[in-house]
This record gives sequence, C-alpha cells and structure tokens, in this order.
Amino acid sequence: MAKSPSRNPPITEHLAYLLAQANREINRQLEARLRGEGVPVEQWRILKVLSDGKGHSMGELAEAVLLNHPTLTKIIDRMVSDSLVYRVQDPEDRRKVLMHSSDRGKALTQRLNALALSQEAHIAENYGDKATAELKRLLESLIDSAT
Repeated sequence: MAKSPSRNPPITEHLAYLLAQANREINRQLEARLRGEGVPVEQWRILKVLSDGKGHSMGELAEAVLLNHPTLTKIIDRMVSDSLVYRVQDPEDRRKVLMHSSDRGKALTQRLNALALSQEAHIAENYGDKATAELKRLLESLIDSAT
C-alpha cells in the first residue's frame, strides 16, 4: 500500500491559526469601542461575569474570563483601587474570597455592555444574522467537544 505524501498546508489553513486570527480581530474591534471608557477587554469580561451579582471566587473568575491567576490578580487589584469591584470573604468557606461588582462597576458594565452589543451588531450586519448565529453555535459546539 502506497503512503500518501504528507501535506504541508500554509499556516493560514490551520484551524488554530484561523481561530487566533479571528479572536485577534474581534478583540481589536472591541478594544477600539471600549477605549472611550478607558477599559481593556479583560476588565469588561470581569465586570460582565460579576454582573450576575452572585460573587465569584478568583478561581471561577480566572476560568470564566480566560486569564491566568497572576494576571487576574493584578487586574483585580487595579479594579479594587478604581472602586469598580470589591472583595468579600465567602460565608461558606472563610478561606475563599468572593469578588463583587460595586455600584460604580455596575454602572460602567451597563455602558460597556451597550458597546459590546453594538460590536456584535456590527459583525452581524457585515457577516449576516444567520451566519453569525451559526458561527456562534459552531464555536460553542467546538468548545463543548474539546472539553
């Protein structure tokens, strides 16, 4: 049985590359929208997760916002200094600290959410509503199957 020649596609044909490039462009667009509020995308993600009002441990938050612990800690320290978030000891486990959004953080989150939604609307307008919804569904499926 003859062995088929190995294929060496250019990097631009690799799924990992395409996902990274799409992520980079989407984040660049979102950063441009959030710049007026002086907020990096990572801070928006943190505020968005905390907007559920439940309080989240640093571990939960790191996983949800796609950041490593040291980076998250630095950002949270800055956000505490800016009175956007605050720490509370977990009543069920005194060793844990839960993060919450302050009133100032909640007000900022509302403004940021409007900007993030406008960016998604811009993507849907250019890419198409059905295609955007299908892309989201496919990405969610890819993520679920990868875990």
